[in-house]
Amino acid sequence: MTAYRTIVVGTDGSDSSYVAVERAAALAGDEGATLYIACAYFPTDDRDVAAAADVLKDEAYQVRGSAPTSEILRVARDKAVAVGAVNVVEKAVVGEPVESLLDLLKEVEADLLVVGNRGLNTLAGRLLGSVPSDVARKSRTDVLIVHTVR
Repeated sequence: MTAYRTIVVGTDGSDSSYVAVERAAALAGDEGATLYIACAYFPTDDRDVAAAADVLKDEAYQVRGSAPTSEILRVARDKAVAVGAVNVVEKAVVGEPVESLLDLLKEVEADLLVVGNRGLNTLAGRLLGSVPSDVARKSRTDVLIVHTVR
């Protein structure tokens, strides 16, 4: 089996996405691969974030503007390095998560995409789609869906 040389992992700053980052980082460390940590976002202002948080409640972690993205990526990098990843690249990408991850896969010619399973077993995920199911269906490269939420 050929080793993975370039791995992309997506994070949205949730605890479950950081589990996926740690799993991808451990694999990247074992394989000597480059790890790209991606965080997709749409620039927002404080009023938009507050309004969305009122409506989304527990799902409000998904609403991020450009400022928190750097913090999310810093935390993810720290977690990745702590479990053994050596060559880590942070990537903030404007756009929705699925297309942003797929575009990044092509851009860096990645061998593997790692995402958490959050949303796979929710009603919204079944009706509207979820990042893990959508990327698994649309990706032309290997996808590892990490069980981050049971």
